[in-house]
Amino acid sequence: MPVFEYAALDGKGKTTTGIIDAESALAARQKVRSLGNFPVSIKEIYDSALKKQTRSFSFSRYFTRVKAADTAMITRQLATLVGAGLPLVTSIDTLVLQTKSHAFKAMLAQIKDAIVEGNSFASALSMYPNTFSSLYINMVRAGESSGTLEIVLERLADITEKQQALNNRIKSALTYPIFMAVIGVTVLFFLLTVVIPEITTIFGEMERSLPTPTRILINTSHFLRSYWWILLVVIIIMVFAAQRLKRTVSGQYYWSKAILYAPVLGDMAKKLAISRFSRTLGSLLENGVSMLSALEIVKNISENVLITQSVETAIEKVAKGQGLAGSLAESGIFPNLPIQMIQVGEQSGKLEAMLDKVADIFENEVESSIMRLTSLLEPVMILLMAVMVGFIVLSICLPIYEMNQLVM
Repeated sequence: MPVFEYAALDGKGKTTTGIIDAESALAARQKVRSLGNFPVSIKEIYDSALKKQTRSFSFSRYFTRVKAADTAMITRQLATLVGAGLPLVTSIDTLVLQTKSHAFKAMLAQIKDAIVEGNSFASALSMYPNTFSSLYINMVRAGESSGTLEIVLERLADITEKQQALNNRIKSALTYPIFMAVIGVTVLFFLLTVVIPEITTIFGEMERSLPTPTRILINTSHFLRSYWWILLVVIIIMVFAAQRLKRTVSGQYYWSKAILYAPVLGDMAKKLAISRFSRTLGSLLENGVSMLSALEIVKNISENVLITQSVETAIEKVAKGQGLAGSLAESGIFPNLPIQMIQVGEQSGKLEAMLDKVADIFENEVESSIMRLTSLLEPVMILLMAVMVGFIVLSICLPIYEMNQLVM
């Protein structure tokens, strides 16, 4: 049902605003009047942005989707309002008026309506799986069933904020190297397609054969200038083929394996996946979710098939009475450090605290590894640029030197 944002005058002449759902703008206006208000303006908040979340591909999807930062902020605000004693519907209604994102505003309004109609909060959230993960929904469901929703929302706010902070630190660390790479490739493309053809025209008058580096440079320049669009089409086809391959079962397996066993990056990807697994599992166990149920929830959180398979195997062994540490160790995916810490947590009865500690350690290691990697990438990129520019200069200077030799 469409959602409308309205501004109206109440019985005392004061301006009031709100969100209301109705079949049409006329029905929304009549609904506002039935509340004793005089509508001044009514604007529909189109829910097409929400529907696009379920499509497999849409260019506009990336501009209308709800950001993770908005979800983290809303979760924190909702936890504060519910913790202060406000009813859930009233708290969501308050957030609807404060949210600037139209997509999120319409989503919250429809979630509120679903709760008013008698659905649980978790069921209402499950209507938007691309915004609220299975972890989020299951933790809310656990909080509702145990009567500790405000505590669960606080935990969710902590998890989402920590993950968002880690993602922001990773993005900020990679921004400069990526920027330098883009600038470098752009400059080289400009040199090869615009500058080099103008310079190398003088070599066409030479009766002698050109040196090998010069011929390589001229042929590369000619190819990029004439057939650059072929290179672009090939790159686009490869990206689409990789995306389609990743949707298949075998493609997901080989992609996950390539990520985990890639040099340098594989170690960071594994540590990041294990930190998310540990943080989430610890939060679920701390909120009263049983071990088997918690493992079922977190098995897909890493988005890596190999880790998911290892957790599924661990679930079967835990169900038979084996410890979590021993079950995870048999897969060979989890390193010794988290296995030992989980084992200590199981023996001491402080498994939740140990899982949080594992997450902290691995997040710090990932951040440190990224900082070291970016510090090495900068000189490597400068060296590569120097080698390429040096090759271009050498390719131009060699035939000029030979021409001078002939004149002498």
